[in-house]
Amino acid sequence: PSSEAKSSVGRGHALDPARLSFPALAPTRAAVLAALIEVSGRPDATHRLGVRENLGELVHRNVSLREAPTASAATVYSGVVYDAIGVANLDPPSQRRARAWIVVVSALWGAVRLGDRIPSYRLNMCGRLPGLGHLPQVWQAPLAEVLPAAAGRGVVVDFRAAEYATAWRPTGALAERTVVVKVVRDDERSRGAGSYNAKHTQGRIVRRIVTDAIDAYRPEALAELLAQHFEVDLRQPRRPGHPWSLHVVESPS
Repeated sequence: PSSEAKSSVGRGHALDPARLSFPALAPTRAAVLAALIEVSGRPDATHRLGVRENLGELVHRNVSLREAPTASAATVYSGVVYDAIGVANLDPPSQRRARAWIVVVSALWGAVRLGDRIPSYRLNMCGRLPGLGHLPQVWQAPLAEVLPAAAGRGVVVDFRAAEYATAWRPTGALAERTVVVKVVRDDERSRGAGSYNAKHTQGRIVRRIVTDAIDAYRPEALAELLAQHFEVDLRQPRRPGHPWSLHVVESPS
């Protein structure tokens, strides 16, 4: 999933970048963090970061990110998708799978796992940082180095929003076992749904994957297993070296 909404963190240890997953991302993380801290102290910070002006106070808190309290990414990332996943109320085996299988793509950290301890922050992939430019381009090469190995041999299930998807696109054989999930309305099967129910459905799919231990090695197998709980339509890539598409009809919350 992507990483837009965040919850505040009241107490916790300060950030330890060396303990985050994907240590090869450390140099880029350090550069993005330094640029974010610098720009967040400017009067025009909200404009530069592409966020609403009424979030100015939250943006200003970015200047203290190195000293800010941290919590697990599962706690910090919030919103409808993460509420529907409900990591906190999963049984222990499902929680272990969630922490091992789920990777969150982030504008600040590149990619993290749910057990990584991070502070709450304000930055999205649309933001532009001084000296770095467009963040998806900043992350493309670093993520291409680490995410293919993290994918293992199974199917990659991609729930990312468009701007986050541009930060890393699987290629070759990996793309051919990647499934991009698109939640659609029942009455308009080809049109994407951006509603509360659509996001809730995404979270329910993730939760189902970890609770049922769905470790599929083929897109067809993934679709077959999810079809037991959702109305799905698996679509083949239009050409070799591209991902599959799984259309899932949104379900009520």
